[in-house]
Amino acid sequence: MYDYMFRNALVADGSGKEPYRANVAVFGDRIAFIGTEGITRARNVIDASSYVLSPGFIDMHTHTDLQVLRDRDMKAKAHQGIVTDVSGNCGIGVFPDSGEALHVAVEDVLGTYSGWSWKSYEDYRNLLMGEGIGINEIFLASHTALRYAVLGDNAGRSADKKEIESMCGILDDLLSQGIRGFSSGLYYSPCLFASEEELLALLAVVRRHDAFFAVHHRCEGDDVIASLQEVLSLALKTGVRLEISHLKAIGRANQDKVPEMLRMIEEARSNGVDVQADQYPYAYGSTSLFSLLPPHILSLSRFEQRLALSLENERSELVREIMHPDNWDSVYEMVGPDEIRIIYLESHGEYAGMSLSEIGKDRGQEPLDALFDLLADETGLAVMSDVTQSDESLRMIMKHPLVSFGTDALYSSPLPHPRSYHSTVEYISRYVVKEHLMTLEEAVRKMTGLNADKLRLEKRGYIREGYAADLVLFDPATLAESGEDNIGFSVVMIAGKPLLLNGKWSTPRSGAVL
Repeated sequence: MYDYMFRNALVADGSGKEPYRANVAVFGDRIAFIGTEGITRARNVIDASSYVLSPGFIDMHTHTDLQVLRDRDMKAKAHQGIVTDVSGNCGIGVFPDSGEALHVAVEDVLGTYSGWSWKSYEDYRNLLMGEGIGINEIFLASHTALRYAVLGDNAGRSADKKEIESMCGILDDLLSQGIRGFSSGLYYSPCLFASEEELLALLAVVRRHDAFFAVHHRCEGDDVIASLQEVLSLALKTGVRLEISHLKAIGRANQDKVPEMLRMIEEARSNGVDVQADQYPYAYGSTSLFSLLPPHILSLSRFEQRLALSLENERSELVREIMHPDNWDSVYEMVGPDEIRIIYLESHGEYAGMSLSEIGKDRGQEPLDALFDLLADETGLAVMSDVTQSDESLRMIMKHPLVSFGTDALYSSPLPHPRSYHSTVEYISRYVVKEHLMTLEEAVRKMTGLNADKLRLEKRGYIREGYAADLVLFDPATLAESGEDNIGFSVVMIAGKPLLLNGKWSTPRSGAVL
């Protein structure tokens, strides 16, 4: 007898093929039967005739490395049908742990965790599985953690040959333990200080393991073409599989570069580079407020940063650098203070939701002076949102067959970006149901099978007999946000165990580290 039978479901199987009607049965943690026969031998029969049944959604780009410890049930992801996360992105990760400098470096994106006790990936994985986790997790080895482990607290510099060899040794060990890829954030400190020699050496290790390289490349704004060419060249030289994180062009003046970016990716594939990309479904993003500062300031410790920001003679030079950047993304210059808003400031909570222009006006200051004062005062979390691209560019990228779904979710602050809770609803309800930018089967493919293929997941990401029973039953027409939850989902199942069934949530913690 089957455990569950989804009767007469409209099956979007993850392949991109047109949905079809079928009965789908689950036994244990596997899909055991797909067909039209009138089989009733199931302990639980679910009338799925008004719903779409798809594989569970796979989030290709997220930052839940510490959130999965703070909320082991991972409700924010499960409540939007996401059953598998890929964490450790943008070069920001939590193993190997080298101490306080790493903790501070990652806290604006990952948040904090008082029980940080692990040193190695093995220790971290054992901690996760000791009490169980609500969804599946896949981890990438992070460039930031490697640099702090080898270079120490002063990771904001170039590495010498011996240090590069040490980083390669650590990476080799991590990939030997089942880590599926390596990530870097060449926009962020300390990864931005890596030389080409360092990157090529690390990617050679990745290639030996047939893992993949996920990268937040160096510049997504004025120099986006040259920056994209840099990572495509690295992939061509090393033969590594390349995943370009949250593909976009930042700034009004750069939106016309998107067609060229997509052409470059297509050309690289025709030249043998296995390159793809992911994207979150919003025209505005979120990251650390400190990332507005020039790279040489980001290389300093937080104490040294605050000191530099408090000195008047330093400020005039910082204004010049921010308004006239040299080979780095000045988001402030490209986006402008009207389009940068505070999500969370630990030391100045009164400014949550306000733009830098509004804050400057409130304080009787120029926006940059207000920014410098706030960051000089800040000893805790500082998170912003910024309008990065046009809706037209977002749609052009989203429609491209080499671009898949990710949320870029981060839970470091009490008031995170809506992508952390509602990305799948936005993706389907807006771009499939309302705008018809994609068909339902195209969207499901980008959220399931395409990501499973990128990750080389065995028997996951598709509705096929013998595959993992990670499933989502939903009504596209009624998907909608509801506070931090969503409506329109009838069943969310992981490993054959429902987290949501008949409108009721349970917490079986049947997730695994894949």
